[in-house]
Amino acid sequence: MTPALAIYPEIVDANIRTTLRMLGGDANRWRPHVKTTKLGSIMRRLVEHGIANFKCSTSLELATVCEAGASDVLLAYPVVGANASRIREVSERFPEVAVSALIEDRQHIEAWPGSRVGLFIDVNPGMDRTGIAEDRVDEIIELARAIRTAGLVFRGLHYYDGHLSSFSLQERENAAHTGYDHLMEVIDRFERSQIEVPEVITAGTPAFPCTLTYSAFRNARFIHRASPGTVVYNDCSSLTQLDPASGYQPAALVLTTVVSRPSSRRFTCDAGHKTVSADAGVPTCMVIGEQRFSPSKPSEEHLPIDVLEGALPAIGEVLYLLPRHICPTVNNFDHALLVNRGTITDVESVSARGRYAPLGKEWER
Repeated sequence: MTPALAIYPEIVDANIRTTLRMLGGDANRWRPHVKTTKLGSIMRRLVEHGIANFKCSTSLELATVCEAGASDVLLAYPVVGANASRIREVSERFPEVAVSALIEDRQHIEAWPGSRVGLFIDVNPGMDRTGIAEDRVDEIIELARAIRTAGLVFRGLHYYDGHLSSFSLQERENAAHTGYDHLMEVIDRFERSQIEVPEVITAGTPAFPCTLTYSAFRNARFIHRASPGTVVYNDCSSLTQLDPASGYQPAALVLTTVVSRPSSRRFTCDAGHKTVSADAGVPTCMVIGEQRFSPSKPSEEHLPIDVLEGALPAIGEVLYLLPRHICPTVNNFDHALLVNRGTITDVESVSARGRYAPLGKEWER
């Protein structure tokens, strides 16, 4: 039945190998964000390739990647109250995994009394989504001191520069390197204050090439890790942002069926925004192998597609869509088809999709 999510493990493996090659073969420098992968089996493939360090955004993603064999996981999201309590519960279930969380304020520290959860300080590079502004160096240092005073472990600095995605590669690199210069100044101030910064995390997928060319991160006194996650599957956006010569390929597609032909130049598929995420804008996707098809604005279950030239496809024809943003698209599916050499070999639950029930263990299903 369609719409359906198809994942190609052989291509996943190739994308993992490509990322490791770009990192000089050092799996320790990659902390992929599993908000993209979502499937336990794909997380296990990452572990099998030697990746031990991960990022996630939800407690369910945390539990799933711990079950998949991760050694070190950062919850890259500020949590308080019951959400922090759930993270503590998950960390206690997996005592062999180093679990950490983000903070940007002393109130966040108060969520972790007596916890084994380590803490990274979230530094705001100008994205203004979360984090403490990078020019508030004294406050950042005092926050690190407060972590240690509370008897908790200061793990390092987290610096996500995802706001650079709309720039050209050269503009992106210039802006990213300027930001990294400021970040290195913060680290220098830490060292003058005799506070060690064990790890620095930068760069999702858009800034990944830029973090690789920043020389100060190579052979640094701290561990530097990049955190692209989209590169495991790729999408229209990442394949535009990354060098085509890198060798990345799309490893996740959406299968959709033509269900209507409402006009002579338009047909409609069963892949609305409840299937292919519209958060990155319209068009939400491209049709593989058909440049003459131009996806229009979707509704919940309908994806109208305009035909620029030639004949309309027949009702019942199946098309392959490459999403503009694969991460939330994967989250739209309960199940994924695993396809090897053109054959469906398994159907797997998208195990890290959604969230735990909000009232705790006794309400879980």
